[in-house]
Order: sequence, then structure tokens, then C-alpha cells
Amino acid sequence: MTNLTAKDLDVLSHILTGEEMACKKARIYANTLTDVALAQEMDRIACAHAERFSALFAILNGGKK
Repeated sequence: MTNLTAKDLDVLSHILTGEEMACKKARIYANTLTDVALAQEMDRIACAHAERFSALFAILNGGKK
């Protein structure tokens, strides 16, 4: 794994926070929307944010998932 600088870690931390918040909001929308198609799309979006969060978090753990 490449050694990460303090700035790299700070940027990753901010991105992780953004991905986590986007995932949570999309899940809330998916659970509150009454239009089934929109709810499914929000759930898909939430999953995409969760996957990105996991991938970024793995970088912090040295590439281990």
C-alpha cells in the first residue's frame, strides 16, 4: 500500500463522511417515497454510496476488506 500523507487522510475522511451521509439520506428517501420506481432508484443510489464508502474505507485499512 502507498503511504498516505496527513492531507490524504484528511481528504479521505471528508469523502467518507460525504458518502456516509449520502447513503443515509438515500435510504431515508427510499423508505419514505410512495412511488415504487423512485424508491427503488433511491435504494440503488444508497447501495452505490455504500459500496464507495466500503472501497474508500478499505484504503484506510491497507486494502483489506
